[in-house]
Order: sequence, then structure tokens, then C-alpha cells
Amino acid sequence: HETNFLAFLYCLARLGVLEPQDAQAVVLRVFAAYLRLVRKVQTTYWLEPAGSHGVWGLDDYQFLPFLFGAAQLVGHPLIRPKSIHNDELVGEYEGEYLYLGCVAFVKRVKKGRLAETSPMLNDISGVPRWQKVAQGLAKMYKGEVLSKVPIMQHFLFGSLLPPP
Repeated sequence: HETNFLAFLYCLARLGVLEPQDAQAVVLRVFAAYLRLVRKVQTTYWLEPAGSHGVWGLDDYQFLPFLFGAAQLVGHPLIRPKSIHNDELVGEYEGEYLYLGCVAFVKRVKKGRLAETSPMLNDISGVPRWQKVAQGLAKMYKGEVLSKVPIMQHFLFGSLLPPP
């Protein structure tokens, strides 16, 4: 569903409703508000996730906020990928940085050590720079989401969003 929401935002941009200079605000405000809404629905009704491996290997429900969040943290002077293991830091900044918000959500809904409940997320924390994390997640999203027929077969293409 997050890919469809992103496509909706893209279509708004193609129509001129959103401008290129709006990109950061769209992610940090609009997409973040969407994320809060879907998390509320997911935790209120405990919806069945897509699964804890494959496409949704980072989190049972989301992928894009990790990608956007890693990009947001590129060049941050203090917060590193390994910082996700510092619960105090995650708690302090989860409302400010998407990636840390994602990690906090995972830690709230899954019980146990991150290495056991989210091994891929744990492994990514070993990458030294956010730039590499963001690049890897972008490649992973393309390969594991956009290139998968079971996901994209339900995606609607049209004049604003032509098929590849």
C-alpha cells in the first residue's frame, strides 16, 4: 500500500500540485502522517503483515520509511546506523528522524532482541555510513518490490504513471 501512496504523490507532482521543492516536506510531513495513520490501523486491528522475510524483510509492514529515513540521516554528524541499538537515542529522536521512528515502532511491536526479531535491520546497523544504507535500500526496493510481479500485478498504470 505504501507504494500506491507514493504513486499517488508522484501523480500529484506530475499534475503540478506538488513542486520539486516540496519533496522534503512531502516525505517528512505528508508521508510521515500517512505512516502514523497506517501504524495506528495496524496496531489497533493487529492486521496480518505481509511476512517477516522477502519483500518486507526490514519490517513486517513498511519499507519506504526506512529508505527515506536513511536518506534523511546522510551526513548526520552524530547518528550512525549502529545507533539503532541505543534505546535512549532512538527514543529521543524517533519523532524527528523517520529511520529511528521505524526502529522504535519495530521495537514496540516485536518482543525480543533486534538481532532475533529483525535480523536484516540488525545487519544493516553494521554498515558504517547512511549513504551506503540509503543506496542499498534503494537497490533493494527496486529489486524486491518494484520488480516483483506478485506486487506490481495489482499496480495501476496510466497516462500519469506509464508502465515501465
